[in-house]
Amino acid sequence: MDETDINVKDVWKYLYRAVDKQGETVDFLLTAKRDMAAAKRFFDMAIGANGDPDKVAMDKSGADKGAIDAINADRTVPILVREVKYLDNIVEQDHRAIKRVTRPMLNLKSFRAAGSLLAGTELIHMIRKGQFAIDAAAAMSFTDQFSTLAGMIRAA
Repeated sequence: MDETDINVKDVWKYLYRAVDKQGETVDFLLTAKRDMAAAKRFFDMAIGANGDPDKVAMDKSGADKGAIDAINADRTVPILVREVKYLDNIVEQDHRAIKRVTRPMLNLKSFRAAGSLLAGTELIHMIRKGQFAIDAAAAMSFTDQFSTLAGMIRAA
């Protein structure tokens, strides 16, 4: 788990991201602040969607550690937290795909637009990593897979 900064209207916002050992994206969340409440909201959302992790590797961010400590306070079996600088290299490398898309833009114009753009970028990145099972996906281009998934989302 890690966060990276995104420039929205000349103000830095924070994109929380979690990646598993295999490099697959677990979850992501764009927030206005980098504090314990935002980190706890991200962890609650990721755990709710993907189940309880055994271990979490993160950098030495006090907000992230405080959020995990708050979550562990309510649990009988705590989540093991590993705060080692080099253990979050997988997620740090995974940030490259997001930065490659957002850096040339210099600045996003609204928080809502940034959220939509980042969700689409994450979806495309997840398709490239093979995280979605679509019928006949092997015969489809990434664009066709994206269009199929977007159609499913609109229908839901």
